[in-house]
Amino acid sequence: MKVLLLKDVYNLGRAGDVKKVANGYARNFLIPQKMAVPATAGATSHVDRIKASAQKQRDLVNEEMAGLAAQIAGLELVFKAKVGESGKLFGSITQQMIADAISEKISATVDRHWVESQPLREAGEHKVKVRLTFDLVPEVKVDVQSDVEEKEDETDGKRKRARKAEAIAERQEETASAEAEPVAEEVETPASEEAAVQEETEEE
Repeated sequence: MKVLLLKDVYNLGRAGDVKKVANGYARNFLIPQKMAVPATAGATSHVDRIKASAQKQRDLVNEEMAGLAAQIAGLELVFKAKVGESGKLFGSITQQMIADAISEKISATVDRHWVESQPLREAGEHKVKVRLTFDLVPEVKVDVQSDVEEKEDETDGKRKRARKAEAIAERQEETASAEAEPVAEEVETPASEEAAVQEETEEE
């Protein structure tokens, strides 16, 4: 079935284009959503007007979204996830997670439907497009990393802290033991005993 597009339709065409599509797609989606009409002779006579009107609307939207596109372009997002030996994730990084991460970075709301990506299920770097308008499609880098290394670092840190605490405890115990030991006192010889010893020495 041939239809005349009244609006820009991603992966299909721009407003004013005549496209051949499946009957079901036209009748169940494009026409009910007022994105297209059957490409009759009467409809196609308005192609130039439709294209001019669409271009004006497109320019306005692109101008509004240009600032957002500039903020998104080149962003790098890092996700930590559980990864199996084959590099496959136990779970996935979804469109919503990517949209939320972008929104947090730029302090603006990004709709998950703008994120052109299937759920990411493998570790590594991925290029993900964010379609703001038909023309503005900035790209971000999504780096999915294993969280094992981070956990190992945390474990090593805990072990180091534990060893340090043990060493401090041992030093404290040694100090306490040393303080508890009785100090040998010098025994003073009574004066009478000193005199007796002196007399015995003189008699000899």
